[in-house]
Amino acid sequence: MSDPRMGERDHSQRLSPFHRLRKLDTCHPPGNRIGIVHENVKMGSDGESDQASGTSSDEVQSPVRVRMRNNHHRRISNEDINKRLSLPADIRLPEGYLEKFAMNSPPFDKPMSRRLRRASLSEIGFGKLETYIKLDKLGEGTYATVFKGRSKLTDNLVALKEIRLEHEEGAPCTAIREVSLLKDLKHANIVTLHDIIHTQKSLTLVFEYLDKDLKQYLEDCGNSIHMHNVKLFLFQLLRGLNYCHRRKVLHRDLKPQNLLISYLGELKLSDFGLARSKSIPCQTYSSEVVTLWYRPPDVLLGSTDYSTALDIWGAGCIFIEMLQGTPAFPGVADVFEQLQKIWAVVGVPTEETWPGVNELPNFRPEWFQPCEPQQFRNVWKRLSQLPYKTEDLAQQILISIPRDRILAQDALQHPYFNTLPPPIMQLRDTVSVFKVPGVRLETEVKDIFSLRIRPSQLVPLAKCW
Repeated sequence: MSDPRMGERDHSQRLSPFHRLRKLDTCHPPGNRIGIVHENVKMGSDGESDQASGTSSDEVQSPVRVRMRNNHHRRISNEDINKRLSLPADIRLPEGYLEKFAMNSPPFDKPMSRRLRRASLSEIGFGKLETYIKLDKLGEGTYATVFKGRSKLTDNLVALKEIRLEHEEGAPCTAIREVSLLKDLKHANIVTLHDIIHTQKSLTLVFEYLDKDLKQYLEDCGNSIHMHNVKLFLFQLLRGLNYCHRRKVLHRDLKPQNLLISYLGELKLSDFGLARSKSIPCQTYSSEVVTLWYRPPDVLLGSTDYSTALDIWGAGCIFIEMLQGTPAFPGVADVFEQLQKIWAVVGVPTEETWPGVNELPNFRPEWFQPCEPQQFRNVWKRLSQLPYKTEDLAQQILISIPRDRILAQDALQHPYFNTLPPPIMQLRDTVSVFKVPGVRLETEVKDIFSLRIRPSQLVPLAKCW
């Protein structure tokens, strides 16, 4: 699945019927159960979402006792409920809901039980298919169909990822993994999961709707993105990755199709179906991750003890693709050819330059002709027309040896980003970079490196959507 608008990929593992989702406690820390579908789910796109309050007890308090304790409180407003239940400010509450909530909710200085919170959200309309209107079909895969939709609660557009449930096999592992991770990832550069709807035949994930992915953006703008916009997109990509890596989450499937872009230029990581929580630094994982073009050499060589460097390589490939207008390493056949594409740029490693490389399953020195590293500007010609710090950052990202690749948090401090307003470096996780005064996308030009640019070639950003 490339994003909420694409079909689901083929899954080799499937789970038992969906009611076993509640057993996720065995795979994830306590509190991450997705059987409680609304708990801790971020409901707004502005990032200003509070964590859901809860107690260890699931008991609903007596309405009589609650009413007696609430009598002396001020009248409850929509704003109070939005804050209490972590709802977006523009939500439409059902008629009479304020009075009903006042009767059943404990005082605002007391925690709300999980059962009462779930019941309150259900009464509003969350967790129900009828709350969302299906519009156009956006994509279809083996196990999922994605629709453009509209929420009756906010009148906002949403993406409805409808996953078909097999009676024998239940929900795909990737769907469960995506839900369990996204419900706890709250960041301006990560796609928002608004709601989860479970029926006997399907599991529907309700995401915020974004107009395009990066691949479509590139195509619509003639595969030539304004260099300022490349910088903004890369900064947001690294910002989202840094947040994930701080929380020990690996995305593991970075590619332009999995980076969604809003009309403002907000870039958001999506499709966490292959993501993993990396609680142990040297944990062993599968080497069959990441689309081939964006897969790092250590993983291509069969390494399974990878870490955050896996995502960093993918970000570097996307960086070059935005700069150059074509994929960095477009292999067409197999892993061997993909490695040849990479070695032609970064050089063939040896045991001296990469200790331990001879132990990797897919490496044999006799398979590869010796090749020296190349200057990136000689391989990707557009780099020769840009300041050196652009090439320097790319070279610190696209390094064969994973332990030598720059970290996301360090890449964000690279001089390449010095031309961005300083406040952009101090933003809270949930705040968009476009909240910083002066930060905006530049008008796209079909080919900014052409020597024959005419006014008619200037394309307003709105036409690139």
